[in-house]
Amino acid sequence: MAYIANTDDDIRVMLQAIGLDSLDGLFDAVPAEYRLKGPLQVPPALSELELTGQVSELLARNAGADRRVGFLGGGCYDHFIPAVVDQLAGRGEFYTSYTPYQAEASQGTLQAIFEYQSLIAELTGMDVSNASLYDGGSAAGEAMLMALTITKRYGRVVTASTVHPEYRQVLSTFLAEMEPQLETVAAPTGAVTADAIVAAIDDRTAAVIVQYPNFFGQLEDVEAIVAAAHARGALAIVIFDPISLGLLRRPGDYGADIVVAEGQSLGNAMNFGGPFLGIMGCREEYVRKMPGRIAGQTTDRHGKRCWVLTLQTREQHIRREKATSNICTNQGLLALRSSIYLAVMGPGGLRQAAELSARKAHYAAERLVSVPGVSLAFPGPFFKEFVIRVPGDSNQVLAEVGRLGYHGGIALGRWYPELKDAILIAVTEKRSRGEIDGLVGAYNEVVGRTTR
Repeated sequence: MAYIANTDDDIRVMLQAIGLDSLDGLFDAVPAEYRLKGPLQVPPALSELELTGQVSELLARNAGADRRVGFLGGGCYDHFIPAVVDQLAGRGEFYTSYTPYQAEASQGTLQAIFEYQSLIAELTGMDVSNASLYDGGSAAGEAMLMALTITKRYGRVVTASTVHPEYRQVLSTFLAEMEPQLETVAAPTGAVTADAIVAAIDDRTAAVIVQYPNFFGQLEDVEAIVAAAHARGALAIVIFDPISLGLLRRPGDYGADIVVAEGQSLGNAMNFGGPFLGIMGCREEYVRKMPGRIAGQTTDRHGKRCWVLTLQTREQHIRREKATSNICTNQGLLALRSSIYLAVMGPGGLRQAAELSARKAHYAAERLVSVPGVSLAFPGPFFKEFVIRVPGDSNQVLAEVGRLGYHGGIALGRWYPELKDAILIAVTEKRSRGEIDGLVGAYNEVVGRTTR
């Protein structure tokens, strides 16, 4: 169990229970000559992040431990998780709860969902959030179907090649047996332009789907893209990085109609790729087309605050032809963890996490391009991820870097044949200067061996 310090109130209640006025009374039985004189000679206190890192370094000395430091990204990130998230989410009433089929009898579950929705709405600047979906990819697919229903346009959906390739695979699968066509706009410079999006939109386009920051970590002119979609009557769907909103403008502030994200970075471990949760928010006028559950707040017959499932738009609750989706879960435990994370971090903590991630990513990029043979693949601004090019086969380079103790990034050739020599690297607030310098040293050794 994670250590959670006693509060002053905890200490006061325990002392009252045993009839003492202060902690000093606990040590009356110890002769005075054996008691400590003056303060303890201990080093200055560490932050939770620093202490966790120090303990992890000690644990890594164990035989068989995976000592590799992670710089993996692409939708799954090694962000810091405060101990209180595990402590509270691991309580039995949360950890063992199940889908509330008799929803109003599960007031605790409904309140947790309502709090999650409120936090996501505040985070994104949107009017409404649902109770979460399976993951970021499924959320993107559901948002696309939602846009088709709202606009009643069945010609095409426009997206960018800078949207996560696995999300685009989900979009293609959803549309495989449907009338609309998925139009993908190329971005040879790593960022799609508003002009390229405008050229792809016609009067039968239901939605434009972009990612900000995009899959390569680049910052596109998302406001111009949203305006271009609206000019042709299409909806703007924005896929966002939740941590980035500590620094970047909220999608609701620049006119997004529907927003989706992968919520893993909000207090959920990487877990070898899942389970995760899909975030979704929208403008209030579209709430009745939103999939999944939406919890609402009301009062009971005694005037006390309570919670209900305000909208239940899945086929288990209403007639199938009126259902918006067949989504059958709200990933309640993972959504709860995200709620705890956001409440603990607050706006200041989220901003700090975003700033540290951005600064450390830029430091890493500057250091890596100093390695002979390594260069940045794209010139534009980026948040916490960036793409480098290396000589030779990127998979082989990563394998060698891995043997030196680092998960050095993700080879992009599996999705982008033109980027077979490119590697996507993510840097979060957890990475120290020493770890980044170590990664640079590993690349220097591996790539230097290749270029010599």
